[in-house]
Amino acid sequence: MTHSIHEVGRRQAKFRIASVSLALALTLGCLGFSPQAAFSAEKEKGQQISRVIAKEMTAAQKALQASQWAEALKNLEAAETKSGLTPFDLKTIHYFKGFANIKLNNMKAAQGELEKALATGVATSEEKGQYTRTLFGIAASTSQFQKTIDYGKEMSDAGSATPNDLAIIAQSYFQLKDCKSAGVWVDKSVAASRKAGEAPKENLFLFKLQCASDASDNAAMIPVLNELIRLNNKSTYWNTLLRIERQDERDDHNTLMLYRVMYDTNAMTVGGDYIEMSQLLGDAALPAEAQTVLEKALSAGLIADTQKERTSRLLNSLKTRAEADKKGLPALDAEATKNAAGELDVKLGEVYYGTGDYQGAVTAITRGIGKGQIKHPDEAYVYLGRSQAALKNNAEAKKAFAGLKSVPNISPRVLKLWELYADTLSR
Repeated sequence: MTHSIHEVGRRQAKFRIASVSLALALTLGCLGFSPQAAFSAEKEKGQQISRVIAKEMTAAQKALQASQWAEALKNLEAAETKSGLTPFDLKTIHYFKGFANIKLNNMKAAQGELEKALATGVATSEEKGQYTRTLFGIAASTSQFQKTIDYGKEMSDAGSATPNDLAIIAQSYFQLKDCKSAGVWVDKSVAASRKAGEAPKENLFLFKLQCASDASDNAAMIPVLNELIRLNNKSTYWNTLLRIERQDERDDHNTLMLYRVMYDTNAMTVGGDYIEMSQLLGDAALPAEAQTVLEKALSAGLIADTQKERTSRLLNSLKTRAEADKKGLPALDAEATKNAAGELDVKLGEVYYGTGDYQGAVTAITRGIGKGQIKHPDEAYVYLGRSQAALKNNAEAKKAFAGLKSVPNISPRVLKLWELYADTLSR
């Protein structure tokens, strides 16, 4: 069982590493660059290109404005060969060369030039931020994971990193197989996204899920799966979570509760699970619901050929019992209504649920809860919640599931899973 769980976990955690698009990050606007604006700003600050390279820089400026990137590089390289250049001259040359190389899609050369521009030590704080962000984008897009981390941390320390930037740092650590650090930056990105009113990215949690799965750490997988379910409520995540939760469960009552969650979240994908659930429902005197479960498995083609004969016998038995229950409903309803205790009302509601009469189930179970003296109050609240959910009364369903908190000695695992299910009802 453990092996199959982690195979599922690994399959779910497989994802296409998001490519880092430079289309936006490296535009003129994001770089804060235009040749004319750059020269104008320098003059306003009293910063001037040396006369010795005035001719080459003017030609380079015109070439950049005309999108003649190779011509611009030719003039910038000529300027760089001159003697007596100031640090400001060098910063400007390297900056412009970096930009031209970006436009030519020569990222390695662009990276080197921008690093040289930073190394001159005369870039303004604003320019440092622009250069660092661009270098971060180049490093990420070219799979330089450690450099991506280094530039990303600079941005984070400066307070300029976006939630997506933090996600890219987490991704880089993940690629370096540093799961501990990846987890730290995943948490930072998630927190930043939520602070900004944005939904965290699914692949962030997949980093953590794959790390936990690779380590066969079920305890670490569970909270990540909870987060993923709250994020998008996918049945595949429910399937993995419930298989983990179920493997240590030995009590039939609680096992059936877990199956109910699995069934209601469309997370049941194995014929054997449907068979076991229907058997447990039959043992709980709920043959109509058991019949529905088994028929769903058969219609979905989930029952193996070797199980079909046995399944057919079980289904026929359930049908006979379900028909008898259906015929006896009026008498059971009358008896339950007269009874001072609520146990019969709850059982009546469960039978109504199995026949698809969800409003009848709500009426009977609500009456039973009001009377009290119920043998399994956890089942009463679960069937009331399931019935309200089937009627699309999500607010009332949540109220019903919230009642589970008042049930003494309820399994913490069962309580937690139904609370998680209730959280997804409004999605």
